[in-house]
Amino acid sequence: MADLFWPSDGQWIVIGPFMPVNEPGPERRDDRKITSGILHVLTSGCRWRDCPAEYGPRTTVYNRFDRWSRRGFWRAMLAFLAKAGWADDATASQEATTWTDRG
Repeated sequence: MADLFWPSDGQWIVIGPFMPVNEPGPERRDDRKITSGILHVLTSGCRWRDCPAEYGPRTTVYNRFDRWSRRGFWRAMLAFLAKAGWADDATASQEATTWTDRG
């Protein structure tokens, strides 16, 4: 599929440090792949169940989004991007609210 979202290496350098570490449970699937799936759903507006299989199991993509939303991952990342000048505070705040409500 040509319309899949894959962050560039430069984008991943910014996003990567926000990934939770040392979580209990089974070994996590590829963070970059799953995060790409989450961002695909959030930016395309598709339903979670329609998330392309190239990103991994749909339930994993959704569950990771839900878990990270409850832990404030998206808010922290978007606040950092706003502080770094990659997004303005109002946009980052709105996106964080929209994204966490998407679940």
